[in-house]
Amino acid sequence: MAHHAPRPPSVRSVDRMTAAPRSRWSRFTTAFAALAGTAVILTGGATAAHAEPSVTEIERQIDQDWNKLEPIIEQHNATREDLAVKRKQAAALAKQIAPLQRQVDLAMGQVGGLAAEAYKGEQVSTVNALLGSRTPGDVVTGLEMLDRFARRQQEQVQTVAALRDQLAAKKQPLDEMVAQLARTEAQLAAKKKQINAEIARLEKLRLKVYGNGGGGPLRPAPCPSEYISGPGGIAAKFACAQIGKIYVWGAAGPDHYDCSGLTMAAWEKAGVSLPHNARMQHDVTARVSRSELRPGDLVFYYSDLHHVALYVGNGWVVHASQSGKPITMKRVDDGQINSYGRPS
Repeated sequence: MAHHAPRPPSVRSVDRMTAAPRSRWSRFTTAFAALAGTAVILTGGATAAHAEPSVTEIERQIDQDWNKLEPIIEQHNATREDLAVKRKQAAALAKQIAPLQRQVDLAMGQVGGLAAEAYKGEQVSTVNALLGSRTPGDVVTGLEMLDRFARRQQEQVQTVAALRDQLAAKKQPLDEMVAQLARTEAQLAAKKKQINAEIARLEKLRLKVYGNGGGGPLRPAPCPSEYISGPGGIAAKFACAQIGKIYVWGAAGPDHYDCSGLTMAAWEKAGVSLPHNARMQHDVTARVSRSELRPGDLVFYYSDLHHVALYVGNGWVVHASQSGKPITMKRVDDGQINSYGRPS
């Protein structure tokens, strides 16, 4: 009996196969709902029946898969930005609490001294001495002193209790924040591992298409295509100078960049601070129209704002596109444009 080699799965069957594992991204906490709710378990090494996929088919598959992965990278960047803010808040709160902590420690030491005196029986000895007094006046005077001493002890204990409660109230949000920071950092580490695994898979596909070569000219036009003075011109010239450097997700220079890392670094060179996240950059920049574009402006792509490029004039942008690819120029309309922004 002749044995037939099993047919390789079609692209459609591979798509069905890859839909099942998507639920594993949902294991993360609600702090990462936006991050975890997006599936990035993508197809790898798919082949058409009896034939290797064409360069065009593989390039299209890489682009589709990357557009699913890049929102996760940008959400990771946003979470990392928020984590840095929370760390500063926790440090400031701890600094505020430190004097109160020292005050409570001192007061607790004093109360501890009162307790030690009571344990040693010093107050009992005082009472015995009063009982042995020779005159009623001595007894009355001694009782008044003992009463004042007791009231002073009670006031000290109450003061310490109030300080302790005040400290506990201030420390609770700090303790909760520190615990959340630890959870977030652990989740970021896990997500980073998954992103790197997916990038490695896409790199194998890219090598299949290009080997170790590139995918075309990186600078098909003068860059910047227009020269202007001011911060925008500085940002545009900086972005042009990074052409050829390789995309690395989460990077913001000087040797590697991701999309929002490149635009952030370009405008940092111009003296303007931007967050390391495409959506956040959209939120902190002024909207401009297509006709108003000038070098240095940001071009945001896709409905979820997961990609950003920097306009360099004459209809061209510079962008960090995908992992393993060099920073390059492309036409501004090459992608689903969402909006345009101008940092200030």
